[in-house]
Amino acid sequence: MSDNILFNPLNPEPLLVVISGPSGVGKDTVVQRMTEVSKPFHFIVTATTRAMRPAEQHGVDYFFYSKDEFARMIEEDELLEYAIVYNDFKGIPKQQVRDALASGMDVVMRLDVQGAATVRKLYPEVVSIFLTTQDEDELVRRLKARKSENPEDLNLRIATARQELKRVPEFDYVVVNREDRLDETVQMIIAIMVAEHCRVQHRKVVL
Repeated sequence: MSDNILFNPLNPEPLLVVISGPSGVGKDTVVQRMTEVSKPFHFIVTATTRAMRPAEQHGVDYFFYSKDEFARMIEEDELLEYAIVYNDFKGIPKQQVRDALASGMDVVMRLDVQGAATVRKLYPEVVSIFLTTQDEDELVRRLKARKSENPEDLNLRIATARQELKRVPEFDYVVVNREDRLDETVQMIIAIMVAEHCRVQHRKVVL
């Protein structure tokens, strides 16, 4: 814990941070960059039933499970939260979060907007950060540029993303992930975490 640059001896409790936002806003890229700059936090890997994309790794980007495996996890109450997202399941392994908080490091979760709402309801002391683009047009352009869905699925993602942009007021913070300014986005998130450690009334999450 002493190596944690975010650590405040007056507020030693680790933070539980949710980074969320609509599809295409760059959540995966931002979290990946956070891990590359070696900031002292524990990243929670999401479980999903969606197909693995090129360059993704099981246990690093996501835990990739079959729908039968995911159903077993639901039945055995192994998930902190779960939801159906674009016809696939996503969820957060509960024990992974408990172990991460016990390590004393701040804990970061990357969630879709629906999952973030569930976690905020269950644990009001979570720090919630909404990642967005400069405007709606840029978000649509990013989604189209990915070319990872057929036209029908793409239209669904765009329509859903437009609705999710309206949910900014539900979050504690909003960060604009500007194109080609990834490090700036990461530094803003780190600054939020530092500020949270300097609060007089510190947040404490109990699972």
